[in-house]
Amino acid sequence: MKTKHIPGVPIQKSGGFHDTESTRQFKLTEISAEFEILKKRFFSINEWKNYCGKASSEFRHFSESGQPVARIPQRGDFIRIGIPGPGTQEAGGYDWVEIVNVAHRQIDDYESYLISCRPSRDPKQAKGRTAHFYSRSATSNMMIAKEGNILRAGVYGRNEKPNFDAGFLDKIRNILIAIGGIFGIAKIQWKMLTDGLLDF
Repeated sequence: MKTKHIPGVPIQKSGGFHDTESTRQFKLTEISAEFEILKKRFFSINEWKNYCGKASSEFRHFSESGQPVARIPQRGDFIRIGIPGPGTQEAGGYDWVEIVNVAHRQIDDYESYLISCRPSRDPKQAKGRTAHFYSRSATSNMMIAKEGNILRAGVYGRNEKPNFDAGFLDKIRNILIAIGGIFGIAKIQWKMLTDGLLDF
C-alpha cells in the first residue's frame, strides 16, 4: 500500500505510516462559511478532545518556552498528548511533539492548512530525552482542506518507528504502542479527531 502524496507532508522512507481522512459535503454557497468554522476548530488544539469524545487522546497546546497557550499554533510550539493508557515516564505520563511546520496553500477553489509535528522532549526539560513512543524520524501531519464543495480533515503519519531513546520501561511501552500503531490502533485515535473536527 502506498502513501498519498500530500504537498508539505514528508516522504515515507521507512517504518510505519497511515493516511487517515474524513470528508463532508456542503452546498457551494455555504462552503466558505463552513471552512471558517473548521479553521477555528483546527487551530483550537486545547479543544480537540471535546470534538473527539471521551475515548480519545487529550491534546494541550504549549509555547516554545513550555507555557500553556490558547492561540493559533506556530512553528516551535509544542503539543502535549495524553493518550489512553500509560504515558511515558520521562515526561510525567505524557507524550510530546514539536510543531515543525505550519503551512497555508491556496490554488483556485482549493485551500488547505497543514500542521506538521515531530516527537520531542518535554519543553520544560532543556536536555530531556524524546518523550514520545515514536522516534524523532516520525511526523504527524494534520491538515484541513476545502476543495469545491468538500471539506476534508486528515492526519498523515510518516516514518513511524519505536523510540529507543528512553529508559527501560519506556522502551517496552514504546515498542508495544508502536506495534499497535502499525496494526491500526493509532489510526482509530486519529479517525476520532478527523471525524470530530468535521462534526458541526
